[in-house]
Order: sequence, then structure tokens, then C-alpha cells
Amino acid sequence: MIGKIRSFRSNHRRTHANPTRRRPCVPSKMLPADGPAREAIETGRTRLLITGAVIWAAFGCIGLRLVDLSLLHPAEEPSHAAVSERIETERADILDRNGVILATGLATASLYANPRRVIDPDEAGRQLASVLPNADATELAKRMRLDRTFVWLHRKLTPRQQWQILRLGIPGLDFQREEARAYPVGHPLAHVLGYVDIDNHGIAGVEKSFDDRLRGDREPLSLTIDVRLQHVMHAALSDAMKEFSAMGASGVILDIKTGEVLSLVSLPDFDPYRAGSADEEQLRNRATLDVYELGSAFKVFTTATALDTGVVAIDGGYDATKPIKIARYTIRDYHAKGRWLSVPEIFMYSSNIGSAKMAMDFGTEAQRDYLSRFGLLEQSPIELPEVGAPITPDIWRPVNTMTISFGHGIAVSPLQMASAVAAILNDGVYLAPTLVKREAGSPKPAGRRVVSRKTSDEMRRLMRLVVEQGTGKKADAEGYLVGGKTGTAEKQSGGSYARKKLISSFVGAFPMNAPRYLVLAVLDEPKGTKKTYNYATGGWVAAPVIKQVVERMGPVVGIAPVDPASPNLQAEMAVNVTSEGHTLASF
Repeated sequence: MIGKIRSFRSNHRRTHANPTRRRPCVPSKMLPADGPAREAIETGRTRLLITGAVIWAAFGCIGLRLVDLSLLHPAEEPSHAAVSERIETERADILDRNGVILATGLATASLYANPRRVIDPDEAGRQLASVLPNADATELAKRMRLDRTFVWLHRKLTPRQQWQILRLGIPGLDFQREEARAYPVGHPLAHVLGYVDIDNHGIAGVEKSFDDRLRGDREPLSLTIDVRLQHVMHAALSDAMKEFSAMGASGVILDIKTGEVLSLVSLPDFDPYRAGSADEEQLRNRATLDVYELGSAFKVFTTATALDTGVVAIDGGYDATKPIKIARYTIRDYHAKGRWLSVPEIFMYSSNIGSAKMAMDFGTEAQRDYLSRFGLLEQSPIELPEVGAPITPDIWRPVNTMTISFGHGIAVSPLQMASAVAAILNDGVYLAPTLVKREAGSPKPAGRRVVSRKTSDEMRRLMRLVVEQGTGKKADAEGYLVGGKTGTAEKQSGGSYARKKLISSFVGAFPMNAPRYLVLAVLDEPKGTKKTYNYATGGWVAAPVIKQVVERMGPVVGIAPVDPASPNLQAEMAVNVTSEGHTLASF
């Protein structure tokens, strides 16, 4: 026993004296072998290392990119132009002069069917009719019975309609991507822009005039129209048309110095999205297509011709005591003064007698020559397909010369009238009206001289006189030095003139010390009201439209009001109304 104990102790000491010879605490069966198990562990460790390295590399790239964007490049927002370059449409956009979108293309879907795959055409027709506006279930079913592989069911769907059709889950139906033309401004520009057919071909307006350009060039087409002024003119004419129960109206705003059309309005108008449902009256562009006898507004041309030809000076005059009888016609004044009238008085009071005598002095040939210079004997060159031809006498007799002097016997479009008056105020230089904006840096358009600078200066002072003291007082927008001329003409009906069917107009410009903008308003068959003492003449119904437009557009175009009582302005706009020795009527 004692020997065994000694042997144990001896062994115990040997073991602790040489630790390397100690047995491991883990059983041998738990140690990994040198075979497949160890290989699997090594493979897993390698994969973990690779995955970690990839993740760290990814985070490193993201970090570097963040440093690049935040520190090395300035913060910038993508421009509208850059975004729009990536959008390709079938038809180029149309913009106003300030870059506002007037017409653009929107992606849409059109519904078609493969009739051979439609299981129940009648049921499919009923379901589609519940979704599509104005759709006929019977007609849809009929189309889906055709022995074809492709038939159109409905073109240019809205996103909601497409979604509703998808929910129906009808087999045999599918969609094709197309483009729908959108007109954000809507009614106010309907006659200028026109519209397109179902296949995006221009049918009217600018869409038709520039159809090839819009379909073949992705660059937007910029117009001279200012959408702000278009809204101003549209609102003013709409109010007047409603107030005076007129059957139609038209308006024009021109830049006198460039010939650019800033606004062109025709009422009634139409919804360009539903042009097919508009009637003839709505589709007619009264500003460019219709021609009218514009009455006394033509005295602008008669007076300018008389002064320019030298048959009378601005301080001269004519005897307007008695009406003029020629053939079966009698020419009389609306509000006769019954006395000798100076040239300023003839213009200010709108004397038919005085204007007729001026015309007889300069003669028929001179009248035709000057009207031709003003662009009144041929169609307007405006870039629209809807342009009317003026109506002139077949044989220009002396009676025609006299009646044309006060705007009867010749019919022109409102735009022609506006362009001609603008020429007289543009230092006497005619510029063709245009709807297409010129590129920056392009040369100023060449014009043709129609009257002298002296005549132009005298006419602007006479037109200011009409608003200050004559028939156009209701056009006086305070501080803007408006000048102009009233026009009232009876419409022809059945070969004679209808006394109660009037074309009432006012053509004005401002500021008259340096004319820049011309504004024209025309009302077709307005009715007088209690407020106008039942008068429906240009001075009562059209002149207030000019005042409203000028007051609203002045701040928009950057023209500040001035004091018309300023001594300098008074001297610049002064007109000697009555000449010496002719203050009384001549008998």
C-alpha cells in the first residue's frame, strides 16, 4: 500500500515537473481532424474575409462620392432646359415670348383590340361603355367582331381611363403609346394656336401654319404672344361683350416698334381639346379672318394722307356747315357742329363732312396709294392660315372716295387696322405684323416708310386730343397718355345698312409722347344700356375696354404713369384746335 502511494506521488511529481507531457483536458474525439472538416472551416473563413472586403470597398466608394459631391462640386439644381432635353415628343412645344408653354405633347395610351382573342364582344362592349365617355356599347361590340387582328377602340385615353380598363381584365385588349396635344392656357389662345387632329396634324392656327416645323424640329417654337397680356385683353373683351350683349368681339395688342403681336383675341372662342364640337361662330378668328367696315377709325388714314400730301395743314380746316349730297347719298355728321371746323376739330369731333372734303382734295389716286402703303388693300402677312381679304370697290368712283374717307365702302380685318395705325405712329414706318419671336441679336426688321416723321408727329398729337377732349374720353387711362380714335359703322344687311347693327371700335396707343404699344378693341353688334344712355358707339362701348387694358398692362410692360399736367408734356402734346379767323360758322 505504502509502495503504491509512493509510486503515485512519484508519478505526480514527474507530471508537474514536465508540463508538456500533460494530457489535454479536451477529449481527443472533439479535436478537428486534418480532413474535410478543417478544409470547410478554412473555406468559410476565406469567404467571410472576401465579403467583408467587398462591403468595405462599397462603403469606401460611397464615401468618396459623398466627398466629391459635397466638397469638390458646387450644389446645383438640374435646369428645366436640361430636363426637357431628355423628353422627346412627336411635336415640338410652342412657347410664349417669355418661355411659358402654350402647347406641348403628353404621353398617352390608346386602346385597341384583337377581335380574334375577344371572348364575348357584347359583354366587353358593355363594360367598356361604362368607362369610356360617350361610347356606344353596340358599336364597340360590332368592332370587336370584325375578322381582323387589330381595330382601334378609343384613342388618347386619360390615365384614369386606362387604369379602369385594366381593372376590367378583358382578354384581347391592349394599349399603344401615343401623344396627346395639351394646351395649358385653353380658351384665350385657341384661335392663335389652333388645334391638331387625332393623328397630331395641324388643323388651324399656328399648329397648321407651322405643321412641318413642329413635326420635324424638336426645338420649341417661340411666339411673340405675351400670355399675361392675352389674359388681360381676353378678360376685358369678355366683360364688354357680356355687358353690351354683343354677338362677337376681337382685340389686338401690337408692339409699335417691332410689329410683334403681343395679344390676339377673338370671341366667342372654343375649347382646343374639343374643337370638333365647336360651331362655326366659335371657330372663326374675327381678328384676322373677318373683315369689317370700321367707320370713323378710318379717319386716321384720311387725315394722315391729307397732311402728308400737303393738301391741308394742321392749322387749316373745312366748312362743315351743311351735309354733302352726292348722287343718291347724303353725308352728314353724327353730332353736327354746323360751322367751319379746323383739322384738329374734324378729327376730334369725328366729322364725316370734313373728312369727305379732305378726301376730295387729295383725290382717289392718292387715297388708293396711301391705303396700299398702309397694307389695307391686301391680306395681312400674319403667320396664320385664317386671314381674310379686304373688300374694296370694284370701280373707285368719287362717291367711294368720300365714303371710304370715314370708313364706309371698304372692309378690313382688325389686325390690318392695327398694323396700319401702328405704322403712322412708328415715325411713319410700316412693319409687317408677326407672331414669331425673333432670336436675340437678330437685326431689326426692315420696314417701309408710309408717311413723313412730321405727319407721324402731328397724328400722335391729334390722337391724344381725341382722348383728352373728343369722342374717346372714356379711353383715358390716367397717367398713361392714351391717344386714339373711335369707330362706329352700320353693318350691311340685304344690300343696305342696318341702323341698329353696329361695329363699334376704338384703336388706341400709349404713351403718346413716345408711342410704344397699340391696343385695338372691336365689338360686333353691341347693345346700348342704361349706363350708356342706350348708345352703342365706339366711344361708349369700346373705349372703356382700351382704358381697362392699358391700366392693367402698363405695370406688366414696365411703363410707369406720368403726370399729364406736366408743363413739358403739355407743350409736347399741344395742338392749336381752332385757327384764327375761323372761330364762327361760315354761312
